[in-house]
Amino acid sequence: MPQRALIEQRPWLLASLVAGISYWFVAGSWIPGLYLILWKGAGVGLLAVYAWRHHPVADAHRIALVMALGALGDMILEVDFTFGALAFVLGHLMAIALYRKHQRQVMPTAERAVTAALLLIIPFLSFELTRRPEVALYAFGLGGMAAAAFASDFPRRRVALGAAMFALSDLLIFARMGPLAESAIPHLLVWPLYYFGQFLITVGVIGALRRRGQFFAP
Repeated sequence: MPQRALIEQRPWLLASLVAGISYWFVAGSWIPGLYLILWKGAGVGLLAVYAWRHHPVADAHRIALVMALGALGDMILEVDFTFGALAFVLGHLMAIALYRKHQRQVMPTAERAVTAALLLIIPFLSFELTRRPEVALYAFGLGGMAAAAFASDFPRRRVALGAAMFALSDLLIFARMGPLAESAIPHLLVWPLYYFGQFLITVGVIGALRRRGQFFAP
């Protein structure tokens, strides 16, 4: 893809940053609920548009759909926690399939141990924080997504880090249901960890596909 075409797609990324960062400042404000819900979904929703338009191959469209499901979950959570979580579960499963497709061919024992730890510790902590089996069940998908991202050959400083930030954001949400119910920490950190986690995942996947020359794939 010509350099000019790449530049023309970057406004979607900029628009996502503006929407995602500004939402943190307006959440819980006087803005009517419907507009605030749409504002919340715009940050990650625009990441989906960026990924879809920025790259012509199926894997870019898959990460775009992961982000679209995340944006849908962001909005639905405001009206129904269960169906919002379901949208995220579907996104986790799609992300796992993508990361497994790009799994590292060789992993040292220590890296395999980290992968297993992410898969198991995240649902364990989720249950310990909430004592709710359904939360732990959801967290198996979350842990699977983080583990698969770490085991993939996408750049860890972006994709695996972004997945870990997403997981930490959810763990803070679960902590808000229990030991941190009266703390301001979840309120301050949940959204920036989540949004910038999704941002890193998107640009990490798209950047890796571009460097591998897949812009020219049929």
